[in-house]
Amino acid sequence: MSATELRPLGQTDIRVSPVAMGCWPIAGMTSLEVNDPDSLATLDAAFDAGIKFFDTAYCYGANGESERLIGRGLGNRRDQIVIATKGGIAWDADGQRVQDASPATLRRQCDESLQRLGTDRVELLYLHGPDPDVPVAESAGELKRLMDAGKTRSVGVSNFNVEQLEEFHAVCPISAVQPHFNMLQQEITHDILPWCEANGASAIIYWPLMKGLLAGKLSRDHQFAPGDGRAKYPMFQGEEWQKNQDFVDALRQLAIQIGRTVSDVVINWTIHHPGITAALCGAKRPYQITETAAALSWRLSADQRARIDQAIADRGPAAGRSAV
Repeated sequence: MSATELRPLGQTDIRVSPVAMGCWPIAGMTSLEVNDPDSLATLDAAFDAGIKFFDTAYCYGANGESERLIGRGLGNRRDQIVIATKGGIAWDADGQRVQDASPATLRRQCDESLQRLGTDRVELLYLHGPDPDVPVAESAGELKRLMDAGKTRSVGVSNFNVEQLEEFHAVCPISAVQPHFNMLQQEITHDILPWCEANGASAIIYWPLMKGLLAGKLSRDHQFAPGDGRAKYPMFQGEEWQKNQDFVDALRQLAIQIGRTVSDVVINWTIHHPGITAALCGAKRPYQITETAAALSWRLSADQRARIDQAIADRGPAAGRSAV
């Protein structure tokens, strides 16, 4: 992919690849059989395939494993990549999630993230989610101070509703919003995407493949191994699972006809959906990220998109669950 195909991040001069690598899987917390050599090879493969945008978080790993791997694997290409990380969520000694978006915690986590990443700044720092015990404006104020101090070049938010976006944006300009979005979960088209368009913010979406469901590689009788976090999501259970498999079968027919993989088709549809700047694609093996990065080099035709849209309509509303 040439540099001219990179997309602007909000109203900044930062440019991002439409496919980003989501670096949660390499943290090894809910994804099985993760190891450092494969994770480092996956980061290399992503870069070589044209991905220049890497998304992580302070809490990706009990001890920052994801950020440390990015620092190790891509440190010598630091000026050629865009790094996004997030603050406001961590893990306690018992492995329970702790939400703390107080200014002092955001400042400490930012400094620790930069140390792990081996850099003096990130291009994008998100508030990982609103903290019910801390006013949004307080968190926004601290992220604005971190940006003013040069520790991040821009600020974003994840898992926010429109009211919270407004409150945050009044204190600190939002360059990126990170919600979930995929063919079967398009709720943001009604509120978040219009807000982004009106306020000059990028939509950087996660779950484009719905945790592997839309990759087309899980058989109808697939049994999730103990410890696989996907089993808790309604998408992977009972009648919802069967309906989703029918939908994937329809995608597979199209993919075969045009000589592409199901993942390739799904990511291509996603990054060319109106209002989407980039899609985060998780991976823990080189072949996985190489396959999704292939979506950078081509584009579905109008007729092919129409077939997909009809399949989505035939599937009907799908059961969802939030990530945070």
